[in-house]
Amino acid sequence: MIREISVEEALNNPRLRWVDVRSPGEFADATVPWAVNVPLFDDEERARVGTSYKQQGRKKAIQLGVRIVSPKIPSLLEQVEEATQGGEPLIFCWRGGMRSKAVATFLDLADRPVYRLAGGYRAYRQYVVSRLESYDLRARLIVLHGLTGVGKTDILQRLSQEGVPVLDLEEMAGHRGSAFGTLGEIRPRNQKMFDSLLFHALERFKDEPYLFMEAESKRIGRVLMPDFLEEAKAAGIPVIVEASFDVRVSRILETYLRGETDPDRLQQQVAGAVSRIERRLPPDVRKELAYRIGERDWRRVVEILLEKYYDPRYLHSQEKVEGDAIHLDAEDLDTAVEACKGIWNRLRRRTATDIPV
Repeated sequence: MIREISVEEALNNPRLRWVDVRSPGEFADATVPWAVNVPLFDDEERARVGTSYKQQGRKKAIQLGVRIVSPKIPSLLEQVEEATQGGEPLIFCWRGGMRSKAVATFLDLADRPVYRLAGGYRAYRQYVVSRLESYDLRARLIVLHGLTGVGKTDILQRLSQEGVPVLDLEEMAGHRGSAFGTLGEIRPRNQKMFDSLLFHALERFKDEPYLFMEAESKRIGRVLMPDFLEEAKAAGIPVIVEASFDVRVSRILETYLRGETDPDRLQQQVAGAVSRIERRLPPDVRKELAYRIGERDWRRVVEILLEKYYDPRYLHSQEKVEGDAIHLDAEDLDTAVEACKGIWNRLRRRTATDIPV
């Protein structure tokens, strides 16, 4: 039996296994974060059916689709079965139209209970946008400030691994939050995927009194932080993370050069990133940077960028929170993580004692 359910019903049913039957290209652009792709059509087949619809009409397009899909039915059923072990399949396409109906019908004919998402991915997207527009964030943010390279991202990742609630916006955006944010093997996400990841993280932590977050700018790569989160950041508890200049340089090099095996590609990426900010640098600094990039002297490149560009900018913004901030020594990251956990636990205990019995 095929049962059609709403987005809210689906999100509240933990037994469902979300199956996106759109083409691989649509899936790669944006989907539900935990969905599995079992495409009814590949990208080329989808284009052919779309062209047929425009040029010959709906009937001819359906006939072409049936010819393409018929040989695939056994494989589609096997893929859905493999993707949904231990749960019930929830099938969705773009608008809850013919593609999801076709796959759900195949499963129903095979005597497999199946759910179909009303309105498809479009309804899910509208639901996420609507919830974020009016989101009631009750947790207070513990906001990590600090100069480039002090280890804010590493600290957040370690805290998350130890079960501390963290909003890692750079990870959600697929970007490191600077002109060099896409350096290395990292794939920037679009606003649709960022919104989905953020919404589900907020829902996962909705009962937490405190969340850790980095003091990001409103724009992170290709995406924008929602207004309510920016306001919560400004009202959060500031923690200034500190480390020596040499340690910061070494951490930046380790982060950005990790896994890089093509020196020519790296050189091109660094030169491209520098070109995006060089108008803000004096001519003599631009000249030295060009020389150091040509020599692939990455340590000196990082030193120049910190001294002449990043540190002056971030020191200015950091002054706004200096008076109320907790200072955190991150020369050793293990010690810094334990200190953050201590801050978090003290705040939680204080909140618990404030609750009347």
